[in-house]
Amino acid sequence: MSSDSDLTARARIRDAAIELFAEKGVAGATIRDIAQAAGVSSGLLRHHFGSKEGLRDACDEWATSRVAELQIRFAETQLIGALPPDTMILQRYLVRSLMDGSPTGAKLFARSIGHGGFWLEKTGIDSADPQAFVAVIAAMKMGMFLMHEQLSAVLGEDVRVMPGWLRMNRAAVEIFRQPLLTPEQADQAMKALDRLALHEGEST
Repeated sequence: MSSDSDLTARARIRDAAIELFAEKGVAGATIRDIAQAAGVSSGLLRHHFGSKEGLRDACDEWATSRVAELQIRFAETQLIGALPPDTMILQRYLVRSLMDGSPTGAKLFARSIGHGGFWLEKTGIDSADPQAFVAVIAAMKMGMFLMHEQLSAVLGEDVRVMPGWLRMNRAAVEIFRQPLLTPEQADQAMKALDRLALHEGEST
C-alpha cells in the first residue's frame, strides 16, 4: 500500500512532467529536470514510474482521461462555465503530443471527434458532413496552440499563459458567436464548391 505522501509525490511528479513535456517535448525533458521541478529525487521518480517512458505513459493516461471527462461534460450539458485550472496545461501537453507524433495524441484527437459528433447532434446544427464539420473545428482550435509563437509575437504576450490565453480565447468566442458569412454568401460558396466537385468528377 502506498502512503499518502507517496501518492502526493506521484501526483507532483506527474504534474511536473506534464508541464515540462508540454514546454520541451518528451525528448527535451530529462528525468533530472522533472525530478527537480517536482521537488523529489530521480530515484523516487524511477521508483514510481520506472523510466521516462513509463512516466510519459502515465501522463498520457491522465491527460486523456481528464480531457475526455471535460469534453463529455460539455457535450452533455452544453454549458460553458469557468474552466478548471488544469485546462491550459492539458491543452498545451496534448498539442505537443500531436506535434511529437505521439500515438496517444492522435488517438485523443480521433476520440475528440467522436465527442464532437455527440455535441453536434445535441445542438441541432445542420451539416451535410458532420464528421468533417467537427474535425475542422477541432483542427482550427488546435491551430491556435500550434501557432502560439506567432500569435504571441503579434499580440505582444504569451498566449499559453494568463492573460494572453484569455485574450486569445475571448477572440475565439467572439468569432464563434457571430456569422462571418451571410446566407447568400454561404450559398454562393457552396454552389462554387459543388461546381468544382462536378468538374473534378468529369475529369477523372
